[in-house]
Amino acid sequence: MILLVGAVYVVQREFRHLKLHDIEAALSDIPKSALIFSFVWTFFSYFILTFYDRLGTIYAGRAVSYGKVAFASFCAYSLSHNLGFAAVSGAAVRYRLYAHWGLTPLQIAKTVAFCSLTFALGGMVLGGAILFVEPGSIPFFGQHLPHAALYGVGAGLWLIVLGYVTLSRAVGRISLFGHVVELPGWRMAIVQVILATVDVAVTATIFYALLPPAEGLTWLIFLGVYVASYTAGLAANLPGGIGVFDTAMLFGLEPYISAPRIVGAILIFRLYYYVIPLFLAGFMFAGNELILRGGGVFRYMRRLPPVQAVARWSEPDFAATAATGTVALCGVLMLALGILAPQTDYRWLDSDYGDFARQAGQFVPSLIGAGLVIMAIGLSHRVNLAWGLSIALLIFGAAFAATQANRLWVSGTLVATTLLLAPFRACFYRHASLLSGPLQGRNVLSLIVLGVCLVWLALIRTQTQLLENNAFWAIILSPQVSNSVRLAVGIAVFLGLTALWLLVRPGKVAILPWDDNSRRLLQAFGSTCPPPAADGVVMGEAGRSAIPFRRCESVLLGIGDPVGEESDRVSAIWRLRDLASQEGLDAAIWRAGPDLLHIYGDLGLAALPLGEDGLPMPASDTNDETMAAEHYLACVAERDLSKLLPVLPRLAQTMKPPVAA
Repeated sequence: MILLVGAVYVVQREFRHLKLHDIEAALSDIPKSALIFSFVWTFFSYFILTFYDRLGTIYAGRAVSYGKVAFASFCAYSLSHNLGFAAVSGAAVRYRLYAHWGLTPLQIAKTVAFCSLTFALGGMVLGGAILFVEPGSIPFFGQHLPHAALYGVGAGLWLIVLGYVTLSRAVGRISLFGHVVELPGWRMAIVQVILATVDVAVTATIFYALLPPAEGLTWLIFLGVYVASYTAGLAANLPGGIGVFDTAMLFGLEPYISAPRIVGAILIFRLYYYVIPLFLAGFMFAGNELILRGGGVFRYMRRLPPVQAVARWSEPDFAATAATGTVALCGVLMLALGILAPQTDYRWLDSDYGDFARQAGQFVPSLIGAGLVIMAIGLSHRVNLAWGLSIALLIFGAAFAATQANRLWVSGTLVATTLLLAPFRACFYRHASLLSGPLQGRNVLSLIVLGVCLVWLALIRTQTQLLENNAFWAIILSPQVSNSVRLAVGIAVFLGLTALWLLVRPGKVAILPWDDNSRRLLQAFGSTCPPPAADGVVMGEAGRSAIPFRRCESVLLGIGDPVGEESDRVSAIWRLRDLASQEGLDAAIWRAGPDLLHIYGDLGLAALPLGEDGLPMPASDTNDETMAAEHYLACVAERDLSKLLPVLPRLAQTMKPPVAA
């Protein structure tokens, strides 16, 4: 978020005169040959990425056919490119697909780690080369740091790559945090480095092909700007590095090319490398889900209204992350509206409305944008109130933009986002703090603060209506406004957004004590063998499912899958995870069934097959047959397995597992 704020400041200071019609002209000037050339390079880039997964599965010891790894790679990278660093590995998608194709959780984890490391190696090779050959091309730092320091950083990057290849050849395995990690063979390590280097270079060429010829801008200088900008975008932990990557590219290329042409190239690059692959991967992944779930899905869907059916068969995690990224992008769009589209004349609607809209200017859209960013954070936590408020803000923003002739494209974008988000209400099941129980004092205080801040901003708005760009952030940065007004706007926005988040954030998870009533409740929900002892019970959001749990050192251990209504069981799992986070513990599930393993995978838990004694099977016994085990231990294996192993024998003695057929 700090990087995003810095990016907004740089754009406002350096590119405040950038206009939409200049960008449109720059887009029309891009030759068709450049568009075709860039599109071909995009295809080639995703083709190279498929070999990351191919080599990763070979390294994991379970080679998968190229057709399957190509599908998994495309879906995983299309998501990770758009959803920020938290999803950079596409781990949830890979787990979903590779587990179906027979890979063990450990093999999937090794594949994911291999893919992530491969990309980093390519960045370090090219980054080191650029720092030696063209150190001045690095945005922000190249002109201010001594070249000797940049040479040292470049040498350090190359030494890391050389050390990795050397360790693969000389040692073969290393110990990290008490765990032995087997390295790939030295030949595969060299292939990794070459493959990743070519991939980063090809991806940069997609962008470079869209730029007009410019004096002094060589491909190597551009590569330095691109690698530094992409790294900044990853570090920002924002969907697609939005705002940070774009600002770094603008700043780095501005000495060579005009800003409208850079923005035009950025838009086409994002369309080719981000947007089109995201939609293709979404449809492919959803279609694969239909095939995996078979005819029962179609029979189930026929009992639902058409729009609700779409939400049911779409992968919930995919829907939630896609909604988070899309709403965040709309928020950034509304925040930057004052830069992309200037003030307009509203008197064609009504003279009175024209006066109001002129005063509102960019002020109201910028507040809507800030609200959408907060809602995107709430959506990432699957809060249902964030879903409703997101739709309300999108509709209000679309209606406001529709009254402005030069912002109809903004209205269309917000309407399309609303239609995309609306069917997926079922994916956002967590109650907000405001709605999680009786109205509490802190929520009343937050509501009062939010109301006071909105009224205060409405009063201040009349003092800033003559600014060319009166977005709240532009007011705070503008020297044309008195310091008292700038301070008042900054404090009001900060307190208002803080109060909004305190209302929308997930409410604390309440638990039921373990007593006779809890046992009877589990039996009423269909449990045939409630545990004889537990520390409490977590209910689903709808109160129609439940899961008992025990606290084992730093682990909150759920005992068995949730019991109760199918539609409420997933929310019980997520609430167990929320309770664990609330108490500073790791979540785990003992005696988990195979039907919900993909949900546990979404939580980042590895599934370890259990034997008839209720204990994890030895690694030598986890072959293809045992992977179809009746029960599993889902946990963060590298951190919590050693803590659970002493506890599970005592826990297994108190339970009577069902007799295998």
